[in-house]
Amino acid sequence: MIDHIGSYITEIADIICGYPLFIALIGGGLFLFLYSGMISLRKLPHSIKALRMKQSAGHGEISSAQALASVVAATVGMGNIAGVAIALVMGGPGAIFWMWVSAIVGMSTKYHEGVLAVKYRSYAKDGSPHGGPMHIIRHALSAKWAPMASLFAVAGMFGTLCIINANQLTEAALSTVNSISPVSNTLMAKSIIGITIAAIVALVTIGGVQRIARVASVLVPFMVGAYFIMVMYIILTHITYLPDAFASIFREAFSLKAGWGALAGVAIIGARRAALVNDAGVGTASIMHGTSACKEPVREGLVAMLGPAIDSGFVCTLTALAILLCGDISSTDGIKGLEVAMDAFGATIPGGRYLLMVIVACFALSSMFSYSFYGSRCTAYLFGQRRARYYIWFFIATLVIFAIVPLNAAVGLCDLFYAFMAFPTMLTLILLRRDVRDETTRYFAENRETSAVKITT
Repeated sequence: MIDHIGSYITEIADIICGYPLFIALIGGGLFLFLYSGMISLRKLPHSIKALRMKQSAGHGEISSAQALASVVAATVGMGNIAGVAIALVMGGPGAIFWMWVSAIVGMSTKYHEGVLAVKYRSYAKDGSPHGGPMHIIRHALSAKWAPMASLFAVAGMFGTLCIINANQLTEAALSTVNSISPVSNTLMAKSIIGITIAAIVALVTIGGVQRIARVASVLVPFMVGAYFIMVMYIILTHITYLPDAFASIFREAFSLKAGWGALAGVAIIGARRAALVNDAGVGTASIMHGTSACKEPVREGLVAMLGPAIDSGFVCTLTALAILLCGDISSTDGIKGLEVAMDAFGATIPGGRYLLMVIVACFALSSMFSYSFYGSRCTAYLFGQRRARYYIWFFIATLVIFAIVPLNAAVGLCDLFYAFMAFPTMLTLILLRRDVRDETTRYFAENRETSAVKITT
């Protein structure tokens, strides 16, 4: 009976999280990209400038840069390694080009999320800001849309549980231990790993968003920098093959050897993988950016826009180059993304498999830190801030559970909640697109006037 229910849930999740979710995230994102006048391309220099600006006075718990670091900590996870490897196995090198295209589209979506997160956030009795699609819907749309806000919050409580991260991190750690010394009691080993993961997450998350932001501000530059150094080693030791690797990405992105259907398939694989990596349009980023001390919505949107550029652009490109230069993407035994990546690093870098395991652990743990906060804010919206702390303990307990138990049905259920977060978020962004455009026009007009005054004086 349980297996039957699990299969039914998985089947529904595969349908809803397939083309419907792809159309909502990529199709809706492309619409916002075009409606905004390709803002992610036009205003990219302004995004970097906004990140470096002195924090504007406002009521918030963290800075814009800390909000960005926390969002990137959530999105830079196993998908940037295993997800890219899967895209290469399924779609070939050409899939990477479409990941880049999707990243540009996702930047526009994240811009809209950042603007609306600050413009329509709520404030608790203690003055702390609360953001996210549920608050945007509550303040910007009429009362008839209130059930959609509640739908997002309910989905957010469960969709942000790190089921896959906890399970895959446990499996990767167990595989690494087995390569050194075979483990006789697998269940005991998984339990120990799961408890260790939960303890680390508890130390960070119980401190609230400020501790999460401080840890993310240190951890994100470290893990991305360390990963960059590892990939640079691979590039430098295979430098003669680098032009061919880039050429294969562009050549196979538009290859018609197998027909238009194959070309569309490669594009969809790459774009879908990028959408699942950067979370643009899911709504989680607006929860974090809504806590920023920045009082200027557009400035926060410009900072938020950098998220997909970092994860789906920079980090995913690092993974792709490493695998294309020294990996094997001709899958003959199913699709094992993380294994493909670990084999590539292990074959080139002395101890590379173990070094990558450390990076994978950082990626997975950083996601857990931020996602626990997302779920707690959804809980606070539904049941009040005092009850939100119980969610944190629930979240921590699930890390141990999902490190041990089979996950097919649970993953399918969480995928469904993930979709139920994305659908109301994308609809809200599209409905409020004019608000974002008006804020954007006002902000840049004021900036031009300020610059003109400075020049004349």
